[in-house]
Amino acid sequence: MRKTTSIFVLTAALCGGLYASTAYGQTGLAAAAAPVQAAPVNATAANDIAAPAAPAKQTPGGGLLSWLHGRAIKDTNGIQVEQKASDPFAFGDFSWLNGASRKTTPPAFDSKYFTGDVTFDLNYTHSYNAPIDNTVVGSTALARDNELQLSFMGVGGDIHYEHVRGRVMMQFGTRSTVVPRNDGSSYKGQYDLQTIYRYISEAYAGYHWDTWHGINLDAGIFMSYIGLFSYNNFENWGYQPSYTSDNTPWFFNGLRLQTFPTDKLKLEFWLINGWQSYGMFNRSPGMGVSIYYRPKETVDYVFNEYYGKDDEGAPGRYRFHSDDSYELRYVNRKKGFITKAAFSLTGDFGFEDGDGVTPFGKHDSKGNVLPAQNFISGMVYNRLWFGEQQKFAWTIGGGYMHNPGQYLVLAPTGYADTVYQAQTGIGSTFNAWDASTSIDFMPNQNLTFKLEYVHRKLVNIGAAPGTTPMTGYFAGHGGVTGPTGYTNTGNYTYTSSGASIAPPLNSLGGWMPDLTNHENRIVLALLVRF
Repeated sequence: MRKTTSIFVLTAALCGGLYASTAYGQTGLAAAAAPVQAAPVNATAANDIAAPAAPAKQTPGGGLLSWLHGRAIKDTNGIQVEQKASDPFAFGDFSWLNGASRKTTPPAFDSKYFTGDVTFDLNYTHSYNAPIDNTVVGSTALARDNELQLSFMGVGGDIHYEHVRGRVMMQFGTRSTVVPRNDGSSYKGQYDLQTIYRYISEAYAGYHWDTWHGINLDAGIFMSYIGLFSYNNFENWGYQPSYTSDNTPWFFNGLRLQTFPTDKLKLEFWLINGWQSYGMFNRSPGMGVSIYYRPKETVDYVFNEYYGKDDEGAPGRYRFHSDDSYELRYVNRKKGFITKAAFSLTGDFGFEDGDGVTPFGKHDSKGNVLPAQNFISGMVYNRLWFGEQQKFAWTIGGGYMHNPGQYLVLAPTGYADTVYQAQTGIGSTFNAWDASTSIDFMPNQNLTFKLEYVHRKLVNIGAAPGTTPMTGYFAGHGGVTGPTGYTNTGNYTYTSSGASIAPPLNSLGGWMPDLTNHENRIVLALLVRF
């Protein structure tokens, strides 16, 4: 997507939204807001739609305004009244989607002004590499090995008053450290953005218009949904996402404009600080568009497009990324052994260009090699539901990731990050694949027990020219923390807050982090959502 095109589309959409607000302001302000219901709607959109149900109102007539706001009809007295447009995607049951809530019952905490949302996500995972420091490398879903851990506790909900809306979700658990650490923009300047925001997964506020099937304008931190999987693992078919989802953004910080021209289509526009970043790497914001199209209950199309400048020290380099998914429910019946079946297919293509790199590598006019910097990945998952009550489900899937330049590779932790940072950059390479299978037991709408097996394989990791290559990527038995696996031994020092500061790697007597090119892992998870 060209930058000029993005600017045009975003400007046109913003102007359209503002026009609708101006033309229909008083009517919109007078409309009563109703709590968002967890109807059979994709939860991705359920938090986003927030289309208040307004009573029928008298309107001066039909025409363009009636088309924008709703369909004008005549009441029993012959007076034209407005017929409220249907809520987006409310015409079908989309609880089968990967990346959407399977709940079809109302939220446990609901009122006129607030709809609560509470999730507990606990896991135990075991790597057959058995790292001595109990540390997982290269995942945003997992952090600690061979321990029971609280991965995510999300507490918050949606606030709705008249047409003003807001959503806040606080997050606690290992993800509040694992995800923010991948944002390099927070190292620019002062005020420690990672600490400020790490306990917030979503926080935005905005306004809703009863135009078309709903328009929302929000500012703050919101989910990106690039890579199909939801940030909330209660909504996903698998627990450990494939690289396409795990290595793409979980959140954005900025503005978004959601429009629903029909009840089958969402057009969403972003003006944000950057690619999963609290701050801005360079001097221009990122921008993009997200399109959801569900022509019928059995099909879902998702298109996400992004443009931005997200490289530290390379202000002339831009990034383009396209993320596209297709989901199909191909079995749905009340009785039988397999009562429902569906699959999801996602493909990503992206590249960076400028400041010494090109999308696919070439020579410049002086004969210098400009290395390739691109991202090509895909993942496919298939899920079967069993029995009339569909309390059991089986998912199998996996994917592949090709990323010369390593610009979307999750930086490992501990001393593995030290050796990773020493070899990454222009001319480096990364190729990996993964496969997983999981069984879910869902005794009711609020509870899921999950057992998953994951195999991840590093095909190769090539160092930038002139640097020392890594021996692997995943944590081996020796771990990535130090010779003993602890941070309170050796030459570690501590800040006044108790945080440990690792000594230089070359002070550990030749010890190096133990990195391997594969890992086999079992995940047990307990997921509860109210």
